[in-house]
Amino acid sequence: MYYYNDNKTGNKLSVLGFGCMRFQRVLGQIDTDKSEAMVVDAVKRGVNYFDTAYVYPGSEEVLGTILNKNGLREKVFVATKLPQFLCRSYADFDKFFNKSLERLKTDYVDYYMMHFLSTANQWNKLIAFGIEKWITEQKKEKRIRQIGFSFHGKHEDFISLTDQYEWDFCMIQYNYIDVNNQAGKSGLKYAASKGIPVIVMEPLLGGRLANKNMLPAKVLDIMKEARPNYSPAAWALKWLWDQKDVSMVLSGMSSLDDLDENINLVSQSECMNSSDIETIQKIRDAFHLARRIPCTECSYCMPCPRGVNIPGCFTCYNLSFLMKKRYAMGRYMQETGALATKKGMASNCNNCGNCEKHCPQSIAVRKNILKVRKRLEPFGFRLVLGLARWYSRVNNKAG
Repeated sequence: MYYYNDNKTGNKLSVLGFGCMRFQRVLGQIDTDKSEAMVVDAVKRGVNYFDTAYVYPGSEEVLGTILNKNGLREKVFVATKLPQFLCRSYADFDKFFNKSLERLKTDYVDYYMMHFLSTANQWNKLIAFGIEKWITEQKKEKRIRQIGFSFHGKHEDFISLTDQYEWDFCMIQYNYIDVNNQAGKSGLKYAASKGIPVIVMEPLLGGRLANKNMLPAKVLDIMKEARPNYSPAAWALKWLWDQKDVSMVLSGMSSLDDLDENINLVSQSECMNSSDIETIQKIRDAFHLARRIPCTECSYCMPCPRGVNIPGCFTCYNLSFLMKKRYAMGRYMQETGALATKKGMASNCNNCGNCEKHCPQSIAVRKNILKVRKRLEPFGFRLVLGLARWYSRVNNKAG
């Protein structure tokens, strides 16, 4: 196992982190025995960072039970998250945090995040509630060791958020497909330039970049020709570990096979060579050729006067044909900030045409934005969006 040296703390973090959202389930319930076998084996093999969240059903409790039962708490770093979207007052910070501690069977959290913090307005709301004072108090009492945020939103909002507080770390979605989406490569480099360790989530797009049944045939042909012994997951993970600004790759492993493959990959000292980098570009190009809208995500069309996240809308539209539509719609709500606001959604376009003047691909942006709206905001979408917002407010409220 290789380790990242967190210069802010001196902690040595395994470059492979264990994401606990996808613990294996049976009839909707986490399989505790199989999850325990995975966690114990992962620790034995050098993994020392475990990520969960208040709103991952059963995850905190199972992780806490496993670590406590096997005497592993002091051997690992535990990360969990404050559901900031459920907070309505200062008292809520204590309410949710204390519940997480109870579930995790611990009296401190090593890495604590503002969950799904995607806009400056969300952070400003928390500031109004007194979050900065609260963080200071928790860190003083050593109940929180490091503070950060997980991000799902637009690039400009990520830059703004990194500048608004002295963060100890952050978490972004990043993979060879999402190079220019959300925080993107430029966001990764910006955070790293400020000395903020960056943890990468969704390295495999929720497993889709590792699933041969979800990859275009051309992509599989390119991979096989370049390195027949590399799995699709190997290409995605090695590409990330090859980037110096990535501090850790978080993988949501749900089986011992997943764990074995990922640990074996990270244990290989072989780095990507120039030919491998060219192969990744060919893979990315193959994905792009399969797109319905030929957007290169250059963002020259941005900013939109109405706040529409044009590149994000087109990315999700293309994904809706390459992968499951339900997944693309979930991404669409993230990319556009729909759960917090509807400014980034396709339906907010007023047909001004300002974007088309700047598109180097000469894309008929307005026509294609209408396609996005029809496909990703179908009849009933508003109802689903309303229910999702309601769920964000009340999920686990009783806890």
